[in-house]
Amino acid sequence: MSAEAENQATSPPKSAQAMKYISWVALALMTTSSVASLRPSPTMAVYGLASIFLYVVPAIVFLLPTALVSAELASGWNGGVYNWVSEGLSKPMGFLAVWCQFAMTIFYYPSLLGFVASTLAYVINPDLASSGVWTAIVIMVCYWAGVWVSSRGTSGVAGLASGGLIIGTLVPGALLVILGIAFLGQGNESAAPMTSSHLLPAWAGLSSLVLIVNNFLSYSGMEMNAVHVSSLRKPGKEFPRAMFLSMALVLVIFILPALAISWIVPAEELSLTAGVMQAFDAVFAAFNSQWLTPILGIMLVAASLGGMLTWLAGPSRGLLLISRTEGYLPPFLQKLNKHGVQQNILVTQGLVTTVIALAYALIPDVSSVYWIFSVITTQVYLIMYLLMFVAAVRLRRNQPDHPRGYKAPMLTGLCGVGFAASLSALLIGFVPSSQFGGGSVGVYLAIVGGGALGLGLLVPYLFYRFRKPSWKTETEVAA
Repeated sequence: MSAEAENQATSPPKSAQAMKYISWVALALMTTSSVASLRPSPTMAVYGLASIFLYVVPAIVFLLPTALVSAELASGWNGGVYNWVSEGLSKPMGFLAVWCQFAMTIFYYPSLLGFVASTLAYVINPDLASSGVWTAIVIMVCYWAGVWVSSRGTSGVAGLASGGLIIGTLVPGALLVILGIAFLGQGNESAAPMTSSHLLPAWAGLSSLVLIVNNFLSYSGMEMNAVHVSSLRKPGKEFPRAMFLSMALVLVIFILPALAISWIVPAEELSLTAGVMQAFDAVFAAFNSQWLTPILGIMLVAASLGGMLTWLAGPSRGLLLISRTEGYLPPFLQKLNKHGVQQNILVTQGLVTTVIALAYALIPDVSSVYWIFSVITTQVYLIMYLLMFVAAVRLRRNQPDHPRGYKAPMLTGLCGVGFAASLSALLIGFVPSSQFGGGSVGVYLAIVGGGALGLGLLVPYLFYRFRKPSWKTETEVAA
């Protein structure tokens, strides 16, 4: 994920900027750095060899359509997803889209920081990884520390993301795969079967497919990187190359570490939050090098916290700028502190995040909480993608002569596939995973439905329904 939501909402028209071209390889690497992560690896390691299938399918039906469609939109309309959906559908739908882009972070931070808590536990005491109280405390401390840093307008925070790709993804990921191969090379048997009969996930009804939903969140954020399409010399030829290369790199980064974890840690013992550290701890033990486990933990934590800081101010800034001109949020949430940061939005979001974090302390199974928050995050974000795909078709139909730097091939078909995949993933998310069959289905539906539909649809509707003319604090700026 990238922090460019803010840049999209504030950048001047391309014609007003000095054109600086980048290579398609550079764009592919930029996209990879914003999408790839080790965090979802334990989730798919549960499926062993079938994780390949569960990564490739959403890459084809979601990642690729999202990349190509958003590239056309970004090359024709500045302002990001709000302007795309406003032009293609309506301003209220544009507000809903940008709201979902912001609101998904409310559940994204607890799931991200839940991973941080479990990873940090291996630096201090591995037994803490399964402690809900420890996880809740880490989430609250890290989030509020991030708010304090962001509210001071600290510059250079975005640079942490690029460093995080190397420190927290490439180095640990490559090391995990190399050690995993060495682990097997010593004659150790793989914890997960690696035969052709296990290429597809075992079918146990619809619930056996639910974990694939998490991969949609893993691939999200492509619409933010599409803004760079106009920086290519030949967008029509070079952008598809960049996306296919990026997709291949992302698949390698996602699949190989997940397989390495499945070789080392049996599925029934795997924690969805601490699985990466479980694998490192086990393989380092096999090589009598467990002293390296805390070092890898610190690297992963540093990268995750850098990513959180990068994302903390971006989506909320975009929502703020739109709300000041259109009056979507009350004046209290539009106020800036002396550093020009939307502190009231961050603090209000933090109060909600704190309440959510307490779920980790109240629900015994940390992995279940982590999974539920990941599903809610994905579903809220998918609402935005549904609107984007519909808007793209309408813009191509209603404004065919509008200048575009890039035209996606077979746009209607791409949007149809992307829309169907997004809607299917959203609906499947309401089915409890086969991993959590022991819990109450009613409680699961209440939490996921209340979180996704309440936060993604009800809250923005209430803001829009009860808005007042006095909520407009700035005049609209021409696009």
